[in-house]
Amino acid sequence: MKKIGDILVQEGPFSEIVIGNTAIVRGMIESGVKVVTSYPGSPTPEIAEATKSIPEEKRPFYFEFSTNEKVALEVAFGASINGNTSCVFFKSVGMNVVADSFVQLSMMELTGGMVVVIGDDPGANSSQNEQDNRHYARLSYTPVFEPKDAQEVYGMFLKAVEYSRELRSPVILRLTTHTAHFKQKVNFGKYIPKESYAEFAPEENGPYIPIGSNVAVMKRRALEKLKIWEKISERFVFFHNSKNDRGVITAGLPYLSLLEVLKENINRVDILRLGIIYPLPRNSIIKFLKEHKEVKILEELDDFLEEKIKSIAYEEGIRTKIHGKLDVEDWIGEYTPLKVGNIIAKTWPDLVQNAKEAPRSLRTVSRPPQLCPGCGHRPVFYVLSKLLSRHDISVADIGCHTLGFLEPYKIGQVLLSMGHSTGTASGLSLFNSSRKVVALLGDSTFFHAGLPGIINAVYNDHDFTLIIMENGTTAMTGHQDHPGKRIRIRKLLEAMEIKNIWEVDTYNSNLEKTVEESLNTRGFSVVIAKHPCMLKFTRERRKKGIIKVPQMKVTEKCTLANVCIAKFACPAFQTDNEGKVFVQTDLCIGDGSCRGVCPSGALQFEKAMKAGDKK
Repeated sequence: MKKIGDILVQEGPFSEIVIGNTAIVRGMIESGVKVVTSYPGSPTPEIAEATKSIPEEKRPFYFEFSTNEKVALEVAFGASINGNTSCVFFKSVGMNVVADSFVQLSMMELTGGMVVVIGDDPGANSSQNEQDNRHYARLSYTPVFEPKDAQEVYGMFLKAVEYSRELRSPVILRLTTHTAHFKQKVNFGKYIPKESYAEFAPEENGPYIPIGSNVAVMKRRALEKLKIWEKISERFVFFHNSKNDRGVITAGLPYLSLLEVLKENINRVDILRLGIIYPLPRNSIIKFLKEHKEVKILEELDDFLEEKIKSIAYEEGIRTKIHGKLDVEDWIGEYTPLKVGNIIAKTWPDLVQNAKEAPRSLRTVSRPPQLCPGCGHRPVFYVLSKLLSRHDISVADIGCHTLGFLEPYKIGQVLLSMGHSTGTASGLSLFNSSRKVVALLGDSTFFHAGLPGIINAVYNDHDFTLIIMENGTTAMTGHQDHPGKRIRIRKLLEAMEIKNIWEVDTYNSNLEKTVEESLNTRGFSVVIAKHPCMLKFTRERRKKGIIKVPQMKVTEKCTLANVCIAKFACPAFQTDNEGKVFVQTDLCIGDGSCRGVCPSGALQFEKAMKAGDKK
């Protein structure tokens, strides 16, 4: 059976069942993309996984995980103005990181072309908000393709590259969580290797310097291209027309939910689906509005389409009744078939009353997220929960360690964005002589966005403790590498002339003493709390044939103090019907991080098991 990496680089044409993220990689190969950059984040990391699955000697483009999204964008930009077609991809909130550079792209001549793949996240499945990045398109004069499924993800990527090269402008391919992960049989085309290199020529293709005398010239160029994009958008409209008085304008995945909701009523309403949602296909929208007495705008998140379509109707004097978002719930969450059914029912109840499925009685069990068994972050949270009073302050950051906010630790009381913790902790420490302040920061985030806040804390001599949770990987998004693989965090901190630095393994019995010492030290202090990500570690051990490491065992010494469950909270510890504590061997990885927390010394190792041993 062929591996996905080998399948993606075959000559073709061929068909394969893949998700949208994987389909993009084949699109890169066929279209002759030369440079691909990223910073990992859901829902887009599978693009990198598919890319990494291609052996380097067969991979027809350069790929890198950059330090953060802004750097990734700038590397792709540099490649593009040197004539190499480029692609950068990241998750929804990554758009905030790239914004400073992104808003300039449409003003430049991107001679090689450049596609920006954004993974938006309606429903906040893996993000801290539901931000709607279509607004950035309007802010920056950048066109946006919005596919509905994996086949269109592939097809629209090819078109995005084609038009981006032709117009020398950036293009956004906007995915949402479900289009990124949409699985279907995709029909791919033929792969013919292409060359796209041309040397950077600022005199010929510039200006590239946005100073006062150039700004108007560059903005005018962007607006003129946007007019061309409006004509292109007319080629990406899709009609379902049965000559009804009522119509729906929609785009992307909500269209599929609408089809599922309408079912046998599909021919009782006309549908205009938009493939490019900025700039809008003005002529097609005017025609559709004039042909219908009522039109419903169906879109996830904000009223981005609704606002512009109503504006078009007003400018053209069209009297069609336009139904937009009716209440707060229409602005929140994914547009699943159930939600779309409820939304349509508020406007046209007769269309969905026969299409609704009978409600099913389901019993659901709450399953809050939790740290993995053996996670090196757990001992840090346990120690902090002992050392900090309710009066003290702890600042969270983005990463697995965000889960410290949950029971039983309750560590990390405020969160903004990646790398914010040091800046926020600095502010919390001002005019504060009675409360300890602790900031948490992951090692990947340290390199991504943590350094400026640390430099600021050193320069201004802020008084708080920073704990850097170093597990050697970007664990939360799938164990991608980061610069810590080559650059030692301690050496960087020492180069900043930070005086108070401690380094300790989180399994070490000195952890509590080390953290306590740092909390009692005046000024800015740093604890590097180290331990490998145990999920990654155990997976690597299994590949070596070690299927079970030494298991923990609860001995007769147990006094039912329940520290292992109620305070340390390792999920491997459970209680039976008699209230006795036991170790769930399917969860225990035998890491031993729990031994020091048991007040009765009741935890012992059992022997290890290797491949071939009987359980």
